[in-house]
Amino acid sequence: MFRRLLVAAVLFAGTACGSTPAEPAAPSEAAPITLGFSAWPGWFPWQVAEEQGLFEKNGVKVELKYFDSYTDSLNALATGTIDANSQTLNDTLASVAGGAQQSIVLVNDNSTGNDQIIAGPDIKTTADLRGKTVAAEQGTVDHYLLLLALEKAGLTEADVKFTPMLTDAAAAAFVAGQVDAVGAFAPFTSTALEREGSTAIATSADFPGAIPDHLVVTRDLVSKNEKAVQGLVDTWFDTIEWIGANRAAAVEIMAKRGGVTAEEYETYDKGTSIFTLDQNRAAFNGELGKQAELISKFLVSTKLVDAAPPLDGLFVSKFVEAVQP
Repeated sequence: MFRRLLVAAVLFAGTACGSTPAEPAAPSEAAPITLGFSAWPGWFPWQVAEEQGLFEKNGVKVELKYFDSYTDSLNALATGTIDANSQTLNDTLASVAGGAQQSIVLVNDNSTGNDQIIAGPDIKTTADLRGKTVAAEQGTVDHYLLLLALEKAGLTEADVKFTPMLTDAAAAAFVAGQVDAVGAFAPFTSTALEREGSTAIATSADFPGAIPDHLVVTRDLVSKNEKAVQGLVDTWFDTIEWIGANRAAAVEIMAKRGGVTAEEYETYDKGTSIFTLDQNRAAFNGELGKQAELISKFLVSTKLVDAAPPLDGLFVSKFVEAVQP
């Protein structure tokens, strides 16, 4: 966990014979904020921030930690192993329902097509999934997308053979023909679509606003070091500005982190809508609360959580409100 900078007390070795005072203890250094992220186009800008020294510019010391498994990053934040993480509203609500003390301080983006249900050549619609084997990472956002798509088609999870797998493994299993369909997010959608005749039969574009992505921090960090949280939020907007002015260089950095070519990375652009500062402020003033209520009801109805998570303290808007345009 993050530890605030402590001011070291100056200790004196006082004795009856008046010995010389000891040298003052050196001030302890603040431990860095540990910020987690994983393979999602809306979170790769953090890699740009690190490589361009933008965290330091905003006065925050950060240890950026990349997780090959998104689920591992969720668990790390929920257990306090890291201080901040990049994750969806859906998964944050699930963590809070389980007792995690977390706050959302920034909207990175909305998924507008980069989360997909991809099926083999003989499956043309979501309704065609009845009786088919579908793989996705259980309890995460693409599992949620699958349930939304099934509900829209008049089906439930009981109508398919759901196979829980980590997203990279699920995409690979689909390409190998071991499952009939897969729920995946970019860049793993590119892997899944390598299967001949495969196509996306449902995407997050079909459910506007259902999958927002966020910077989520522990409430301990918010209470103990607001300056550091503000530094993270300020860094994000500086990074988006830098990317806008240096698009080619930024894409190279993000594509490398994602393990894809720059050309492949550019194809993800329309499927992820990065939020501006104004969009952030508007979202905190209404839309996020509405989505949280809808998602909470859905999580309970599908028995992904036992009870709706408490929303008090979940959305903390003051950091985006304090950003200087």
